[in-house]
Amino acid sequence: MASRHLARSIAMQSLFEWDFYKKPADALDAIVERNKAEFGPGLEEEYEFINRLVDGTVEHLERIDQIIKEAAPAWPIEQITAVDRAVLRLGLYELLFGKHEEVPPKVAINEAIELAKAFGGDSSGKFVNGVLGTVYREIGEPGKEYPTREELAKKKEEEEGAKEEDKMPNS
Repeated sequence: MASRHLARSIAMQSLFEWDFYKKPADALDAIVERNKAEFGPGLEEEYEFINRLVDGTVEHLERIDQIIKEAAPAWPIEQITAVDRAVLRLGLYELLFGKHEEVPPKVAINEAIELAKAFGGDSSGKFVNGVLGTVYREIGEPGKEYPTREELAKKKEEEEGAKEEDKMPNS
């Protein structure tokens, strides 16, 4: 297993345990340290990456959970399995807030899908792919210029208005 993939696995397992047992925020550091020692001996060069993933996910947790609610409205966040929730949170952190020059968005999505397949249920990979794909399509490629929702809505209204004018008979 590649070291970055293993690092993500350790970060995801730590977030899973913290969330599953509903532990306080100050318990997370001890969980991460224990998991690094247990699952990542010899992976010291990736410890900073693991810490950045976990800390960043928790730092942006409220926004990430809101994005999950918007991208998967049929699935209340409490009803998403703890593994899928941890994978989505980690994947969304990397996709939206991570260092894109270090981990391109499509790599973040693929890594999250692989974690979901490895640790989740039969449909976890498809579910994670669907949610992250929806978010990716919504935000577009980071670093590229895209129109805002308001600009898109205005353009659509203008196009629909032009179509209506075309239907009107000329006098």
